[in-house]
Amino acid sequence: MLTYPTIDPVALAIGPLKIHWYGLMYLIGFVAVFVLGRKSAQQAWSPIKPEAIEDMVTVGALGVILGGRIGYILFYKFTDFIHDPLMLLKIWEGGMSFHGGMLGVFIAMWLFGKKHGCSVLQLTDIIAPLAPIGLGAGRIGNFINAELWGRPTDVPWAMIFPTGGPEPRHPSQLYEAVLEGLVLFLIMQWYARKQRPVMAVTALAVLLYGCFRFFVEFFRMPDAHLGFIALDWLTMGQLLSLPMILIGGFMLVWAYRQAHNA
Repeated sequence: MLTYPTIDPVALAIGPLKIHWYGLMYLIGFVAVFVLGRKSAQQAWSPIKPEAIEDMVTVGALGVILGGRIGYILFYKFTDFIHDPLMLLKIWEGGMSFHGGMLGVFIAMWLFGKKHGCSVLQLTDIIAPLAPIGLGAGRIGNFINAELWGRPTDVPWAMIFPTGGPEPRHPSQLYEAVLEGLVLFLIMQWYARKQRPVMAVTALAVLLYGCFRFFVEFFRMPDAHLGFIALDWLTMGQLLSLPMILIGGFMLVWAYRQAHNA
C-alpha cells in the first residue's frame, strides 16, 4: 500500500485570496489549448487563422465552465436542484461534469463558428487533440483534493484517502489522468498530425474518451447519493459514456464515408 501524499489544495494564499490547485489545473488546460491551438491553426487545412484562437479559447472556456456546472447539477444533483435552484450558482461548493463541459464546448463552438463562417466540427477538430491536457490536469486536481477516489482494493498501489475512510482504495483519479490525459493526448497528436476528414478527429476523441471513462468507472467509486444506476454495476459515468462510444464510432465511420463519396 502506498501513502497518500497529502497536498494542501490551496496552492497560493494572498490574504483572503486563495488560489486552489484545481483552479490552476483548469488554467493549464486553457493555456495549453491557446498555445498549441495557434500552432494547429497554422496548418493549411485549418478553418481559422492563428489570431482567432484567443477568442475561440475564451468562448470555449465559458462553454466548459457553464456546461460543466450545469451538467453536474442536472446529471448528478438534479433532485437537490429541484429543492434549491440557487445551488446552480454555488460554484464555491465544487462540482463539475466532463460530459456537461463537453456539451458546453460544442454549443460554444457552434456560436463561434457562425461568426467565423465555419462548422462546429471543423473547430472541435482543432480542440480535440489538445483537450486531453486539460482532462489530465483536472484529474490531478481531483487527486490533490482527495476526491473522486476509487473502490476498496488490496492492490499494492492502493491508498487510504483522508476523505475515503479507513479502507485502501484505487487511486482512480491517477488512472484517469493517465488514460484520459497522457494516453489520449498521444493518440490524438499522432492521429491529427495529418489532414483527416472533417469530423474524424472529433469523433475519435469522443469515442476514445468514452471507452477510457467507461473502463475506469469499474475502479472508481460511484457517487454516494446515486450509487449504481442499473444492473448493480452501471454507474452514472458509464451511462453518460455509452452514448459517447456509440456516437463517436458512428461519426468516425460517417466522416470517412463522406470523404470517400466527395
